[in-house]
Amino acid sequence: MPVSSPGVTVVALLADPDAPTEIARRIAQTLPDRLADKSGQGQRFDVEVVSEPFTAGTEDPPTLMRRIMDRGSAEHWDIVVALTDLPLHSHGRKLAVHLNHEHGLALLSLPSLGGLRLQTRARRAVEEAVLGLAGAQTAGAEGPPRGQPRLGPFLNRLAPVQPGRAGEKETDDLRYVVSGPRGYLRVLAGMVRANRPWRLVPGLSKALAAALATGAVATVNSTVWSLAASLSTPRLVIATVGSIAIMIGWLIVDANLWHRSPEHSPEARQRAALYNASTVVTVGIGVLVCYVGLLVTNLVWALFILNDQVFASVTRAPLHATGYWTLSWFVASVATVGGALGSGLESDEAIRAAAYSKREQERRRLLQDDHGD
Repeated sequence: MPVSSPGVTVVALLADPDAPTEIARRIAQTLPDRLADKSGQGQRFDVEVVSEPFTAGTEDPPTLMRRIMDRGSAEHWDIVVALTDLPLHSHGRKLAVHLNHEHGLALLSLPSLGGLRLQTRARRAVEEAVLGLAGAQTAGAEGPPRGQPRLGPFLNRLAPVQPGRAGEKETDDLRYVVSGPRGYLRVLAGMVRANRPWRLVPGLSKALAAALATGAVATVNSTVWSLAASLSTPRLVIATVGSIAIMIGWLIVDANLWHRSPEHSPEARQRAALYNASTVVTVGIGVLVCYVGLLVTNLVWALFILNDQVFASVTRAPLHATGYWTLSWFVASVATVGGALGSGLESDEAIRAAAYSKREQERRRLLQDDHGD
C-alpha cells in the first residue's frame, strides 16, 4: 500500500469488480507519470488500485459518496476516484461524475462515457478529476467557485455533460450529468458495452446446436427450396426481422431478463426503461451475431450438399449464386426460430451470465432478494 509522504499524493482507484477493475488497472500503469507531467509543479503521485463492490446494495449517489469518503478516511488516501459500470441517476438525470473537493473524492459512472474508446475516455476523465482535486487540496479550497469547474477540457468539451451544483452538500460540491437524447444514447451504449454482448454467443451453445441442426435439415428439404425460390427480398427481410425478434423475445422472457422496478417513482421508471433498453440491445447484438454465423454456415453447407439438377427439377429454376444466397438467407431465419426453442434447454443462470456483466448480475440478484423480502 502506498504511504503518503511530503510531495507525494496518494491516489486510490476504487473500482467495482470485473470491467471497472480491468480499466482501473490499465489506467494505473501510466497514470503516475501522466499526472506528474500534467501537474507541472514537480509533484509526484502514487497510484493504488482497490477492487471491491462498493456499489453493492445501492445505486444512490450520496450513499456511494459517503462509502467512498469512509473508505478513503480509513486508508488515509489523499484522493479517491471510484469507478463503477452501473448507470447512476440523480434528480431524474443521468450522472457522469460526482466530485468532493474538500475530501478529494470522485465518483465516475463508466456508462456515461459511451461505448467507444472507453479506456481512453476513462483515462482522461480520471486524470482530469485527480488533477482538479489535487489542485483544490493544494490551494486549500473546499471546492471550485460556482461556474468555474476544475475538470479539464476533455469533459468540458462534451456537450451532453454539463456541470451543476449538487443538492447533497455533505457528499459532493460539483457534479456532471448527462442530458438530452445524445446523453441517453451514450449511457445506453456504455451499458451495452459493459454487458459485453459478444459473450452471449458461446453462452447459447445448446440454442446454436439446435439452430444448426434445423438449418442442416431445412437446407435439403425440397419444400424449403420452393418457398425460398418464391420469396421476394422484402419478404426475406421481414422473415429475418421476425425471426430475430422472436429469438430476442424468447430469451428475455424465458430467462426472466426483463427488469421490473419495485418502485413507482418517475426516476425508477426511467431507470427501469434504461436497463430494459440495454437488455434488448445486448441480447439483440448477440442474436444478430448468431444469425450472421448461421447464414454463413448454411451458405457453405448449401454449396457443398446441393445438386443443381435436382434443385432445378423441384423449383423449375436454375441454381445459381442468387439461388444459393436466397436459400441460405431463408434457412437462417428458419434456423433462428429453431434456435429460440433450443434456448429453452439453457439454464437461466447461463444466459444471464452471458448477457450481463458480473456487477449487473449482482445488482439484479440483490433487487430480486429485496423484492422477495
